[in-house]
Amino acid sequence: MKKIENTFAVTGYVANDAQVNNFDTASVARFSIAVNRAEKKGEETTYTSAFMAIEAWRKNEAATAFDIIKKGALLTVKGYFKPEEWTDKETGQKRNRITMVAVEFYLAPDKVEEEKPAKASNKTKRTKKETSK
Repeated sequence: MKKIENTFAVTGYVANDAQVNNFDTASVARFSIAVNRAEKKGEETTYTSAFMAIEAWRKNEAATAFDIIKKGALLTVKGYFKPEEWTDKETGQKRNRITMVAVEFYLAPDKVEEEKPAKASNKTKRTKKETSK
């Protein structure tokens, strides 16, 4: 049977400061990150944005890691998807959702557009023999 990975990695802007809840031995930070996708149709480019809810857990000694989760920060988040199920107390209906649990998060460097190097023509390529001389 083929192993299926349950992981994600996403980079986006923090949409809101983290809400941190402290418990006896651990703390949880909940926050959203905004990501977008550009779609080009002819000369026109449109952007579609999405907000993803993230949950990160740390032992209380490491809870200072949450200090970087501030609105507007460009953050890379890596983690796994956790399914949750519950019964709505008011309606009695079963509900479910997928929570994105962050295992690792860090400030991402600002992306700089780099020029792609031009392809070398056959005339400028050196062979292995030429470079070893």
